[in-house]
Amino acid sequence: MTKDKTHDTQYEARPGTLADQFLIAMPHLEDPWFNHTVTYLWRHDDEGALGIVINKPSTLRLADLLEELQISLDERRGDIDFHSQRVMSGGPVEKNKGFILHSSGPEWEYTLPITPRLSVTMSKDILADIAHGKGPERYLVALGCAGWEAGQLEREVSENVWLTVPAIPELIFSSDHAGKAEAAASIIGVSLSQLSSTAGHS
Repeated sequence: MTKDKTHDTQYEARPGTLADQFLIAMPHLEDPWFNHTVTYLWRHDDEGALGIVINKPSTLRLADLLEELQISLDERRGDIDFHSQRVMSGGPVEKNKGFILHSSGPEWEYTLPITPRLSVTMSKDILADIAHGKGPERYLVALGCAGWEAGQLEREVSENVWLTVPAIPELIFSSDHAGKAEAAASIIGVSLSQLSSTAGHS
């Protein structure tokens, strides 16, 4: 992308764009990064788009990431198993940078409101709060994001690379990563197993 917009703290999803929607990879998309993926698009304007893949778990556990960042765990919190939570592979852009999608509420150093219910934070202070039970109610931790230059996403949608559907937070934070693509498609009554590789977009 031509401009780093990930720290633009004034951004919110605007009507008439694809922001706050899911991009579901169409069956014919063979790109290894995006095949069978669901991407939550948190930014889309005339300068391009940014999103986070929400159904591609990495091998990295959240507990391991916190340890790498020298963030201690509150082991007394038996309600949360940081060792079983996987960090998502959020996309091929800035693969070593953390992106945390979360329910709106308190803001951290680099928090961008997306909708009244969703925000994205890109500073490690939120991870420290999560580790100590002071973080957002719901969250998804990813390394990397997906990016499109100006006009690129619109072109790909017109070429049926993506199926676009309205996003629902419950699906973003679901632990059933394998079922997210089918569940996202069902929002508009589509079954991916029956979808033609040349089908249109919503």
